[in-house]
Parts: sequence; C-alpha cells; structure tokens
Amino acid sequence: MPNKEMYNKVFMDTFSIWEDRLKGLEYQAIEEWDSVGHMELISNIENAFDISLETEDIVDLSSYEKGIEILKKYGINI
Repeated sequence: MPNKEMYNKVFMDTFSIWEDRLKGLEYQAIEEWDSVGHMELISNIENAFDISLETEDIVDLSSYEKGIEILKKYGINI
C-alpha cells in the first residue's frame, strides 16, 4: 500500500471519518481527536510505518498536514 494511502487509512480508521474530511483536519477540530484520540493516532502511525516518534513530534502533530511534514523527518514521503 502506498504511503499516502496508508497514512490516510490511519486517520480514517482512528477517527472513523471519510477521506474527504482529512484535508485541513486539526487537533480538536472533531470530537474524536481529543487527547486520548491523539495518542491512539500516534500509536497507529507508529505501527503503520514501523517507527517511534519522538516526544516533540508527538506534541507537534497538530494537523493532518503537519503529520506529513513530521513523517518526512523519519524518511517517509507521503
């Protein structure tokens, strides 16, 4: 599965949303993306891409687009 498709799937599965809601999605913009949902998202991203995000990156992942930016630091191009 291509990286972008996998990344989108993580968001869609974690928050039970459709792909058309991903662009511009930000932390706490939907009820599901609260602090608990955020940690679930982080865990799912780490599992999907077989990485361990640093604490700074976990805190900085505040939007769908920011997550793409952060993954580039780990050699993952979306």
